[in-house]
Amino acid sequence: MSKQGAKCSFCHKPKDQALVLISGVDAYICESCVEQAQSIIEEEIMPFQKDTVSAAVNALDSTEISMLKPVEIKRKLDEYVIGQDDSKKVLAVAVYNHYKRILQKNNQDDDEVEIEKSNVVMVGRTGTGKTLLARTIAKLLNVPFTIVDATVFTEAGYVGEDVESMLTRLLQACDYDVAAAERGICYIDEIDKVARKNDNPSITRDVSGEGVQQALLKMLEGTDILVPPQGGRKHPEQKLVKVNTKNILFICGGAFSGVEKQIAKRINTQVIGFRGNDLDNIDMDNLLQYISHQDLKSFGLIPELLGRLPVLTYLNPLDRNTLLRILTEPKNALTKQYERLFEMEDIKLTFAEEVLQLIVDKSLEYSLGARGLRSICEAIMTDAMFELPSQSDVKAFEISLDYATAKLNKTKLAVLKQAV
Repeated sequence: MSKQGAKCSFCHKPKDQALVLISGVDAYICESCVEQAQSIIEEEIMPFQKDTVSAAVNALDSTEISMLKPVEIKRKLDEYVIGQDDSKKVLAVAVYNHYKRILQKNNQDDDEVEIEKSNVVMVGRTGTGKTLLARTIAKLLNVPFTIVDATVFTEAGYVGEDVESMLTRLLQACDYDVAAAERGICYIDEIDKVARKNDNPSITRDVSGEGVQQALLKMLEGTDILVPPQGGRKHPEQKLVKVNTKNILFICGGAFSGVEKQIAKRINTQVIGFRGNDLDNIDMDNLLQYISHQDLKSFGLIPELLGRLPVLTYLNPLDRNTLLRILTEPKNALTKQYERLFEMEDIKLTFAEEVLQLIVDKSLEYSLGARGLRSICEAIMTDAMFELPSQSDVKAFEISLDYATAKLNKTKLAVLKQAV
């Protein structure tokens, strides 16, 4: 057939009457027939695929609920995270109830009570393990999980990322399976960075603070969100995917630096007179344990957002014994990591007990939490990791107290100590 006299092989529409005429081997097809064929495929095949996926999800959820009880989830967390028992219990219950919500949704009858999700907010100083808890749960769960940073979000229409982009990352975590994403868990880190800047009205909008909180309201509560699957504004021509957030569990974490002042003001620690004896039992070194939603409101989170984060937990500051356990006990402890690195060079690495005590003491001086342990270890180990791989005759190496002290004194950490 000549190209001038080409016509659709299905509906025989001439080329001049078709918008697009796709050519094949001795055949043509117009855009109308392509659309009709697509609708037939969706009617015949897609329902079968959805039923298959739904059956697999039901089987998966039933298996996971029977395997991971809250006590078992906490026991798994204990292998990687030292201390913070209260936060572990709260997260274990939240995750377990999330599984039960999914199972109830799949087997729900009309007369059953609908279980509402309990989003969680974690408060703790830097380096106490908020993000580590979230990452560890990600390893344990068989549901889509993503960690997003709230510092990049702005109100829609301004430079930055829209809050819908966190659902984009959740979709990417499950290979764009919408049904799987709608039963996932999203951890929002640095939620305190979107606190309202001040209580006074201004002529300028707080687009990276209160504006982000307003945008999060419906998403946390549960609604249909149109999500750009390839990210926000870089691909304006893409088709949006509808994701329902009703069964997505949101866990928020933040340091909330300075919230202790709000707690102290609320419990009136500066009181003088006859009521002073009522405050004898207050632990002034760990005021976070007395935190409430009222303190977060005073810090800058709007009441509408706090109402959608009903579960509030805190992380204790790390003391000396906890830091020492973090160095040696978890499966991915720092000492085990360095021993594995040297083991790959056929070198047996050992740490003297006094060195571990020194590392903990230095970390407490700089008040950097568990993250400070890594920076101090790197300062001690850098020269050894630089020199020993080239020395094939070295089969064992011990980090002594004199060696560690000498290396620390040569680094800029000594200058930092003087500045502090």
